Amino acid sequence: MPENVLKLAQRLEQAGKPFVLATVVWCERPTSAKPGARALIQADGSLTGWIGGSCAQPVVVREALRLLHEGGDPYLLRLGGPEAGLARSGPGLRVFPMTCSSGGILDIYMEPHLPPPRLFLVGASPVVVALARLAPVLNFSVVRLDESGLLSMQPDERSAVLVATHGEYDEEALVRALRSPAWYIGMVGSRRRAEACRQYLREAGLEERALARLHAPAGLDLGAVTPEEIAASILAELIQVRRRQPGRGQEQEPGPAAAGSSPSASEAAPATAVDPVCGMIVEVAAARQRSIYQGQVFYFCCPACKRLFERDPQGYLASEAHATHER
Repeated sequence: MPENVLKLAQRLEQAGKPFVLATVVWCERPTSAKPGARALIQADGSLTGWIGGSCAQPVVVREALRLLHEGGDPYLLRLGGPEAGLARSGPGLRVFPMTCSSGGILDIYMEPHLPPPRLFLVGASPVVVALARLAPVLNFSVVRLDESGLLSMQPDERSAVLVATHGEYDEEALVRALRSPAWYIGMVGSRRRAEACRQYLREAGLEERALARLHAPAGLDLGAVTPEEIAASILAELIQVRRRQPGRGQEQEPGPAAAGSSPSASEAAPATAVDPVCGMIVEVAAARQRSIYQGQVFYFCCPACKRLFERDPQGYLASEAHATHER
């Protein structure tokens, strides 16, 4: 790996910033990238290093941004043509066509590096003290806050919030949390206290879709009694919700997207189009090769595909329509 990629990865790790390392682990010639080639992709879509040319790079960047947005485990990305037996994806493998000009196949290991999710603990109850001690074991970065720190609380889509003020300022903390894109929001309290908080939040103008995100009383029903046991039940619920997030193969509970407060998916996953010649996925905003036919704009991964299309546009469109019908 080039030294500048290593140094950049180290700096980003130290700064707690997310990135994806993409490494070529196998190829079938002809390909411009060879095993050992590596690139680092940051959340803004910038790429440092080398992972292949105009056919491979857009897919790698798009997949990296998807990983950074959704989270998930490392996996193998295969780029190549259907004639090489690449029609099926399986566990740990995602397959995309890459049939531009030279052909070839690339296997690229996609490795996300995400900072630990933050767990905001609001209040000073014994449950908060127990959570602050136990949560780091599960790779949470704990941030403790009291009432004076609420204005500084800015959860993002990778944050969880647990409110346990014993009625002192639960409502103020929950209003702020539910208007954020945090993936988990919980409150420690009795069922009666939880319902009273929900009524207050309704009167404060929060919609039912937002209230549906609130876990109150927080924690799985394990029969917990002591602060440590309650903390354990909350951590169990955090694990359950986190493992059901998109990118982990299961459905997620109604979240910030439904409440309209999270960044749109398009910010992390740019609009794409399919190259009508080779089937390559092309990022529309960055596409250098485009052509207009019968009032419609078509996007291409390289000049060769554009030239082939413009020689016989109707032929390629007919082939694409037939393939769609077959599917």
